Amino acid sequence: MKIYLNNCCFNRPYDDQDSLLVRIETEVKLEIQDRVRSGMIELVWSYMLDYENSRNPYEERSEEIFEWRKIAIDNILESESVLIRMHGYEKTGIKSTDALHISCAVQANCNYFR
Repeated sequence: MKIYLNNCCFNRPYDDQDSLLVRIETEVKLEIQDRVRSGMIELVWSYMLDYENSRNPYEERSEEIFEWRKIAIDNILESESVLIRMHGYEKTGIKSTDALHISCAVQANCNYFR
């Protein structure tokens, strides 16, 4: 099983955990991380994750998130097919950054996107 996680997922454990929803999402993210490390789930990375994570104002967090790039089985780079697909998603009302993440996940034939 292949999964693509957007930048919000990678940052969720660093968010304020006072909200029940945030705590639950963090626990799910940590469980997914464990399954990636054990090989039960394959993680896909992309140039969009590189870009967004490079803008993280917290250097230590950014460095920890970049470590997941090394574990990923695939790294989707910008290509004509990714951009064409992204523009199609934009036409449905999806924001550009989200459309690029979705397009990268589709390019990698991921089973799940979050």
